[in-house]
Amino acid sequence: MIEAYKLLRRRKDGTLGPLFINARLRVPIGKWLPAEDHPTKGYAHRPGWHATLTPSAPHLREGGDRVWCRVLLKGVRYFERPAAQGGRWALANHMKIVEVME
Repeated sequence: MIEAYKLLRRRKDGTLGPLFINARLRVPIGKWLPAEDHPTKGYAHRPGWHATLTPSAPHLREGGDRVWCRVLLKGVRYFERPAAQGGRWALANHMKIVEVME
């Protein structure tokens, strides 16, 4: 199990959800969620919860309705990306949000 960071969308009703893939999903705080596979046209197929090792993803817009969350990950593999995309990504089989970073 590792600690990582995930940028999520906070909806007007206060719930959290993914930015792009399976964007309708409601991601609860404090509950382990298995990764699902949702191939999406226009996006590379990389199944698993995507997270960064630091709260930084220069290629994504921050602020507004987007919030960083501290997460725990299980079943992790790493995917090397350019520094402009946050560097090393963690792709995990399970994720749990432990804190919404305000």
